[in-house]
Amino acid sequence: MVAEERPQPASACSGEIIARGTASRVGDGRNFVLDDGREVQLAAIEVPPPSQDSGVAPGSAAARDGLAALLAGAEIVLKQAEPQKTDRYGRIVAYAFVTGDGSERLIQGELLAAGFVRVAPRVSSRACALELLSRENTARRGKLGLWAGSYYDSLDAENPAAVLASRGRFALVEGKVVSVRESGATIYVNFGRRWSTDFTVTILKRNERSFTAAGLEPKKLAGRRIRVRGWIEERGGPWIEAARPEQIELTDRE
Repeated sequence: MVAEERPQPASACSGEIIARGTASRVGDGRNFVLDDGREVQLAAIEVPPPSQDSGVAPGSAAARDGLAALLAGAEIVLKQAEPQKTDRYGRIVAYAFVTGDGSERLIQGELLAAGFVRVAPRVSSRACALELLSRENTARRGKLGLWAGSYYDSLDAENPAAVLASRGRFALVEGKVVSVRESGATIYVNFGRRWSTDFTVTILKRNERSFTAAGLEPKKLAGRRIRVRGWIEERGGPWIEAARPEQIELTDRE
């Protein structure tokens, strides 16, 4: 006897329906073209960089092929992810769902669950961020896709030289927060005692309320192990600017 398949719960990553159609062409792991010619960029995910640009970064082709397989022949529903429906290039920025048998599957969630992509620094809502991060973490624990090798492992905050070697890359950095300090309009989350060389996360004070509402009060991060995602920059030592709470996860209870 075949067990009855349970319907998938509604996704927290949702909004107003802004387009429908089928895919005529896939660009990379987060871009495709609808049959009417409109271009789409999937919101809230980061794809591996093209190999020719990064030299050794793996996973770009797998992400593209994974998206193509999910979209092939499927009816697609696009739901608004940002206040502006399109980006500066005119692409629709959306959460994409494939429909069938009376249910919808979130494309971003499927790509994350397979380990093809990572959660981006910007997600439309806290509930959606938690859903997507859960998918990513499950793939990481299962060593799926990008997580099967070491290239995309979280960088060690206690090794600032290694973090700085990834300057200009989107990356995850993990470590124990040594101290939290404020100066002017900025909160500094420090992973060492030498600001000139150690890894730091900065949070603008005007964004502090959103972090606190998400259970990530910056002043209480000292002594905690966290994972932060974003673009590695250099200001003395390596640093990431955290503009949104989905960029930070508490990892000392994982």
